[in-house]
Amino acid sequence: MKIASLVPPAPTMTTASAPMAIEALSVEKVYANGTQALRPVNLSIAEGEFITLLGPSGCGKSTLLKMVAGLIEPSDGRLLLWRKPVNKLASTGKHLSYVFQEATLMPWNSVLKNVRLPLELEGVPPREADRRVAAALQRVGLEKFADALPRELSGGMQMRASIARGLVVEPNLLLMDEPFGALDEITRNALDSDLLDLWQRHQWTVMFVTHSIHEAVFLSQRVIVMAARPGRVVADIKIDEPFPRDESFRLSKRFSEYAMHLHHLLVAASQESAS
Repeated sequence: MKIASLVPPAPTMTTASAPMAIEALSVEKVYANGTQALRPVNLSIAEGEFITLLGPSGCGKSTLLKMVAGLIEPSDGRLLLWRKPVNKLASTGKHLSYVFQEATLMPWNSVLKNVRLPLELEGVPPREADRRVAAALQRVGLEKFADALPRELSGGMQMRASIARGLVVEPNLLLMDEPFGALDEITRNALDSDLLDLWQRHQWTVMFVTHSIHEAVFLSQRVIVMAARPGRVVADIKIDEPFPRDESFRLSKRFSEYAMHLHHLLVAASQESAS
């Protein structure tokens, strides 16, 4: 089965009047040993959009996310944030945060000190840092656990602390690399709902990586489907459903239809990769 037979035309942007936050223009990654980790990618994400990169391990999701963050450089092509090269983001007055797969908290420091760290590294004045830390902890529901050590928290609470650390810099762009992948389904669903609530209130641009079809459908305005060997984009699917979304959406026929469509796309991509 050819992937093209399942891919609809690229959707109209849901925030067409918004400026472009991310533009990938024929961006690719080839490592020194000749391995092509990512075929040329063309992708535009409007300011305020919530998009998800969905696909199997090795399809280049994290590679693309790290290039957007400036952690690795593309081998070719151009990657722009608010129409500026990634390394010129500061000139736009915008900020980004990166939330990793693991909470990566300092075990010897309290939640408060973990969340405060990015502000200390930036030299933010103490009074302003206090305000931002308190606001970030409140946003993720950890204000009562500011003095707790990471080992005293559940896995879900540790991820909340990691998210608070990302929010404390007051980002315009939030990059999230499978932050809930190691959690149980109930905790994961709860954090997905909390994340959507925060996104709706603050209208960040969010680029979220996941292996989970159901998570992608629940969270996203658009799902960018990727396939491996080599990593590439095979579809850009609009999830045309209203917000806020809750359990009734997860249990709806429409949710199942979106999930089934994405499943077929991933199967087709896998078959084409193996052929």
